Amino acid sequence: MALIVQKFGGTSVANIEYLNNVADRILLARENGHQVVVVVSAMGKETDRLVELAKEAVTSSSTRRDLLRRETDVLLSTGEQVTIALLSMILINRGQKAKSYTGSQIRIVTDSSHTRARIQEIQTDKILHDLEGGSIVVVAGFQGADAEGNITTIGRGGSDTSAVALAAALDATECQIHTDVDGVYTTDPRMVEEARCLSRLTFEEMLELASLGSGVLAPRAVEFASKYNVPIRVLSSFNAEAPGTLIANESSQDKKPSQKSDRNSKEAGTMEQPLISGIAFSKDEAKLTVLGVRDVPGIASKILGPISDANIEVDMIVQNVAADMSTDFTCTVSRSDYEQAMEILTGVSKEIGAREVTGDNNIVKLSIVGVGMRSHAGVATRMFRALSDESINIQMISTSEIKISVVIEQKYLELAVRSLHTAFELEEN
Repeated sequence: MALIVQKFGGTSVANIEYLNNVADRILLARENGHQVVVVVSAMGKETDRLVELAKEAVTSSSTRRDLLRRETDVLLSTGEQVTIALLSMILINRGQKAKSYTGSQIRIVTDSSHTRARIQEIQTDKILHDLEGGSIVVVAGFQGADAEGNITTIGRGGSDTSAVALAAALDATECQIHTDVDGVYTTDPRMVEEARCLSRLTFEEMLELASLGSGVLAPRAVEFASKYNVPIRVLSSFNAEAPGTLIANESSQDKKPSQKSDRNSKEAGTMEQPLISGIAFSKDEAKLTVLGVRDVPGIASKILGPISDANIEVDMIVQNVAADMSTDFTCTVSRSDYEQAMEILTGVSKEIGAREVTGDNNIVKLSIVGVGMRSHAGVATRMFRALSDESINIQMISTSEIKISVVIEQKYLELAVRSLHTAFELEEN
């Protein structure tokens, strides 16, 4: 008997029909002899509806933002409470023992950073007691409580993170993330028809893809899984025949909970890794350049310090030194931060004697990811040649051991993704 954690997102639990479909998936796991802990999100667009209600309630800016964030968490946590109750009712109606819990009831202990709390501890006594009694445990994702008992939420992708954290605390065989796609694809199948569902990825690859724009998993959940070595299997809520994508260490076996060990089986991580596993992109990008900056120590800190103080995250950075010892300093930020960042840098440029500040919010970041890069030369050349063949100009470049990212004009995004998908033969098995 294996213990598995199954997570179902908002699309998967959007209405009673879908909740009955979720119950089918849970009962199938039970029929295979597994103990099951279920983590669910709020139904459909419920969280968005609650956010809009909060905006209507607070009609002007307030200096009491700390108190407002506390109440925001109380409000948003109600969405998951509805789902856990309804799903438990459906399971009970089918003759199953089921019990629902909010995050605070089972004691998912977080810090006190409302709307973006971090999990510190999970108390598993209640869950283990119910599992031993034959119950299906249904837990509200996205939420917990701090040491004082205040309800907290853990931010974007919180239900994924809740599920992986519970799987780690319970030492589960794996965490199954059920979503509205068949698994993790080589790239967005809406953009490239030949995109292929991957059978497996390493934690490193999935973390890069998630942080670079792939919306299947939250980066925090992948970080948690990697830290505690929790295998994640991304599965479709609506296609039970799809095998999904396993995300695990390179050396771990692709062994489903229902499978028995085979001493003669090949370990998936020992075979030759593909050169590139996937292509990710982010449209939420903007570029700013401070022209004519003096090339002296500390100038980068003077430029980026005010940006950091405004809680604006900077991604890519390029600094070019000219013959006259002046530099052009370029960085990218989220498109939603573009106007504020431009205002800040315009003021900074005057203070440091720069010539001017220019910007462009019609760019995208395009990335290729794969652990195969570690042992293969010429990947960057192949990528740049494919883009050059389509007359696509590269404005910025950033690399890591298993990733190459470039900034290009937004209008070339689809063409670039298709050309790279073909150049690296990602449509082939």
